[in-house]
Amino acid sequence: MPLIIVAASVFSIDTQLWTHLLDTVFTEYVFNSLVLAGGVGLGAIVIGTYLAYIMVNYRFWGKGVLSWLLMLPLAMPAYIIAYTYTGLLDFSGPIQTALRETFGWSRNDYWFWDIRSLSGAIVMMILVLYPYVYILARSAFAEQSYSFNKVSELAGYTRLQHIKHVSLPLARPAILTGASLAMMEALADYGTVAYFGISTFSTGIFRTWFGMGSLQGAAQLSTVLCVFVLVLLVLEKHSRKDAARYQSRQAKSISPVKLPGVIGLGVFALCLIPAIFGFIIPFIQLAIWSIEYATVGDLGDFITLIQNSLSLAALGAGIIVLFAVVVSYSKRLNEQQPSKMPMKTVEQALSLGYALPGIVIAVGVLILAGWTDRQINQFTQAWFDYRPGLIISGGMMILIFAYAVRFISVALQNTETGFMRVPQKLDQAALSLSPSYKRLLGKIQIPLLSASLISATLLVFVDILKELPATLVLRPFNFNTLAVRAYELASDERLIDAALPAITIVLVGLIPVVLLTRQLNKANV
Repeated sequence: MPLIIVAASVFSIDTQLWTHLLDTVFTEYVFNSLVLAGGVGLGAIVIGTYLAYIMVNYRFWGKGVLSWLLMLPLAMPAYIIAYTYTGLLDFSGPIQTALRETFGWSRNDYWFWDIRSLSGAIVMMILVLYPYVYILARSAFAEQSYSFNKVSELAGYTRLQHIKHVSLPLARPAILTGASLAMMEALADYGTVAYFGISTFSTGIFRTWFGMGSLQGAAQLSTVLCVFVLVLLVLEKHSRKDAARYQSRQAKSISPVKLPGVIGLGVFALCLIPAIFGFIIPFIQLAIWSIEYATVGDLGDFITLIQNSLSLAALGAGIIVLFAVVVSYSKRLNEQQPSKMPMKTVEQALSLGYALPGIVIAVGVLILAGWTDRQINQFTQAWFDYRPGLIISGGMMILIFAYAVRFISVALQNTETGFMRVPQKLDQAALSLSPSYKRLLGKIQIPLLSASLISATLLVFVDILKELPATLVLRPFNFNTLAVRAYELASDERLIDAALPAITIVLVGLIPVVLLTRQLNKANV
């Protein structure tokens, strides 16, 4: 419904507003959004692909450590790494200050890269989004049969020719899928581009909504952004149409080539670079700032932030996973007893939410909640001469609903996988003893699904904890989370104060990254 509401906004165009947008900022929104998404996608492809190929095809000193380090940037939200590097690289930061003091330079005596720019936003997002490509490409390379290498040798191919004509074409669907995910994350980002002062559709929606006071105009800009996301989804689906071609899990897998000492060290250093800049440096800087703030700052507000964030994330994760179990279980029953409405179609519709930027969902949800509140107030006024006010729009449930729209797909992927591991014969045997689907779910399915449910809850919990744009818009009055507070403090240039909530988000985000890394290492190494 939020998506339909946003799309329906195109039928009531405010001509004056759109004339103003087209004459002033619309072209800039389109250009910056496309360049941002394209740059992030290209950078993620380059870094993620070379890392994946090396990690699958070679053995060298330090590879085991790298398999963990390369995944850590997933725990670092883009807006947090942007705050950190701004503090390091800005004019008043330690690097430029040291250069001026060492060489006696003034501001106009040297050139230094401006991190608060479109190129800066692209680099920041590449550093934390390349794992999308790395994970999928690594799995794709690991699944390639060893026989392809032998055929290439018989054909007289060199290693580079084999990579170009065999390995990369076979892995291309996975690489493009990872790149499209990174590009969608770039289009959905608000914290980084807003902090850097870059005009994209995300920041434009906020400005139109809060600056011009036009929720309808914000919905129309959201529709344009949805078109971009839809194009990416279509391209991603097209790239996967031949994903299974020439793949054979029964064939012998690739045997990694052992690299000698010096070459192995060089490869290790090359692969370590993304982890250093994507996690190690910003994490160390956040830790230093956090210690500095903890010694002189007031920790009372921080404890309140933790309580708000953890309670909100726990409540949202619990509701979303419960709903995901109901949907997945209904789909399983539907496969046994087909009905008029295939649950597979329902599940696919629900999964669309994850592709939508948080700000777009916030616009649709708020319009829907506002309309519902008006109807309730009109009804109570007519029948009881009483207006309860903002029942839905001003409470916590509108935020939980927005999270459900955004993250239900994450939970469904885990619950679906869990149900697929349970044989259908087990259902039939249990039903023969007690013909109750409710007892079947409670006594048999839930215990068997415990690992999948824990994984789903953990992933949704961390996603809610990191989520910024929807929370920023829909949170109740006087209610702050770690993500919102970190954004507010960084926007006020209080980077040291923002470090403690930021590093807390990163530390919690490490938990699913560690679990994902263990699973990936078991599957591919």
